[in-house]
Amino acid sequence: MGVPRELSAPFVVLGPSGVAIRTRLKGLTAGDEEVLRLVGAYLGSLASRDLKRRCAEGLGHSTDTWAQRKRALTEQSSSRWAGSITRATHDQWALSRRAQLAHIQGLEAGVRTIAHRLSLPVGEKGTKRAPGGYRSRQEWFAKTRRLHLLEDRLAAERADRDAGRVRVARGGKRLARNRHHLEQAQLTEDAWRQRWEAARWFCQADGESGKRFGNETIRVTPDGEVSIRLPAPLAHLANRGHGRYVLAGTVAFRHRGEEWADRVSANRAVAYRIHLDTGRGRWYLTASWTIPPALTVPLAQARADGLVGVDTNADHLAAWRLDEYGNPVGDPRRFFFDLDGPATYRDAQVRHALVRLLHWAKRHGLSIAIEDLDFQVEKTREKHGRRKRFRKLISGMPVSRLRSRLVSMAAELGITIVAVDPAYTSQWGAQHWQKPLTSNKRATTRHDAASVAIGRRALGHPIRRRTAPPHDDRSDRRGHRTTQAGPGARRREESRPRIPGPRTRSVRAGRGANAVDQCAQHRSGHAAEHGFWQQDSLPLSP
Repeated sequence: MGVPRELSAPFVVLGPSGVAIRTRLKGLTAGDEEVLRLVGAYLGSLASRDLKRRCAEGLGHSTDTWAQRKRALTEQSSSRWAGSITRATHDQWALSRRAQLAHIQGLEAGVRTIAHRLSLPVGEKGTKRAPGGYRSRQEWFAKTRRLHLLEDRLAAERADRDAGRVRVARGGKRLARNRHHLEQAQLTEDAWRQRWEAARWFCQADGESGKRFGNETIRVTPDGEVSIRLPAPLAHLANRGHGRYVLAGTVAFRHRGEEWADRVSANRAVAYRIHLDTGRGRWYLTASWTIPPALTVPLAQARADGLVGVDTNADHLAAWRLDEYGNPVGDPRRFFFDLDGPATYRDAQVRHALVRLLHWAKRHGLSIAIEDLDFQVEKTREKHGRRKRFRKLISGMPVSRLRSRLVSMAAELGITIVAVDPAYTSQWGAQHWQKPLTSNKRATTRHDAASVAIGRRALGHPIRRRTAPPHDDRSDRRGHRTTQAGPGARRREESRPRIPGPRTRSVRAGRGANAVDQCAQHRSGHAAEHGFWQQDSLPLSP
């Protein structure tokens, strides 16, 4: 067994720092929809030009250039619309930079893997930690060409990053590519055009504390009346004073409606976004605001009464309840979900599985331990080679979506989330816990055993509870250890060897002569005469 890598300590996950709720805009007239389309298209054109200027600035961006861009947008709309557009532009540019860095890291991992495999002889077998050589000369030659291709891409991406260049498609790169594959996307040209234009619209405004109802640009009263401050070129469409347009329909927030009403009544900042769902032909209003970070409980308090260990899989969540000593309690639970279908269906399946998990943990009053997973580098083609099924498996796991939803939903129920290092949990769980927890009435899977390993790591207990015997020169000829292994003990995860001898070094008075015979203390004189033995009651400690 190789030396395990250093494991990070468990930690309590911070709660969400913002809230977003959405409702449908009902009762809109044809004139209302036309005004919303004109406002979205006009502001979207301004946002596109501002994003182009920001990308052209690159690393030369400063507060002076930002002020110049904002003044130019203010002349064409208003100061508040200009502030929302420039802030959205900065967020988009920063997101593109993070995606660019992740792409570079993926290319570097691919180049390293291919270069390593090309350096090995053809047909050489790999190990668990490093892949071997390629299977044939043909595959070796194809990979040499791919290596040159990846190196060229990597050099271009590094040059772009050093120069501060990013490439952004407003409306989404996937939707832009669908224009050339309408049959595969099952779209007509008109339907694609409607989606493309709606995706490039801009109709969102940041909140302002102290202003009336928390937002001067898109204002929503506690009664549900929605009004928009029109840009200067569209001010002639206003139906109220000061260039405002009031929609005919009203809105009502079902989820967190009271909290939203309290904020707007106190003139606290609330940001709004209006968008069109072209597939359904419906308009929606999204309200969002920041909340103070929830006070997290200390790690010792989170695992005081035990917790629930959860193992994330491609089609279900495996959970097992553990007490404070790390012992499994009851039977394992599995919360299944189906990820075959559209994005809305997959998202609903994940939410439903998390709701059942959280309600079960809430009934027992326990925290939840989950792995801190990240498959962004692990799912590359070069790392796993021909293992297409495994690559598809880890690519289909909703890791980021599940993690974000679990944290936000757990915060609403007051449940603490503890994140642990995911290293070796499946391997050691199956090695040390799957067989002992399997019985005639309970079939324990590898994932159930992994949930036990995750829970024990979150509780601070090693997955393997006993250390290996010491060397001959450090103890009395490899006697069994009964002490629990500490976090830094070497080889504590290995199986204990089956060595005959006393299970403990504590010997009662008068039993020293029979200390080497495990069966001597359980034999009675009558049983010894007749050639069989029976077990007496266990001796009590003095």
